[in-house]
Amino acid sequence: SDVGYRSWTSAFCEGSYFKGSWQQGETIRFLSPSGDGMVAIIAEHKPLELMSIKHLGFIVSGKDDFSSDKVTSWAPAFENYYFHDTDGVTELRVEQDIAPEYEQYMQDTWPLALQNLKALCERNDRLN
Repeated sequence: SDVGYRSWTSAFCEGSYFKGSWQQGETIRFLSPSGDGMVAIIAEHKPLELMSIKHLGFIVSGKDDFSSDKVTSWAPAFENYYFHDTDGVTELRVEQDIAPEYEQYMQDTWPLALQNLKALCERNDRLN
């Protein structure tokens, strides 16, 4: 959901949101409050098993950038989420292609984002 996405991804960028669809083959945009961000397609979606996001470019000043040197140095890049259920407990494994200049930031930020996601899932589980 929009609210859930904003909650767990706040570790990466407070106020971040998405526009688009999580369905396989669809375009999705990951945006900061300023409207800049990334454009991707959902490369593969197997509910409760796999979500594969293929990042294709940046969004700068409302325009998609697929061809600048800044983009072509890393795109396409995949962000894959694997879900595995064992006795009612879900394990999440994330694999992500990361440009070298963002590697330390991601190493520092992913644990915070995953803590947010875990808390959100556990809170929702208690409500159901």
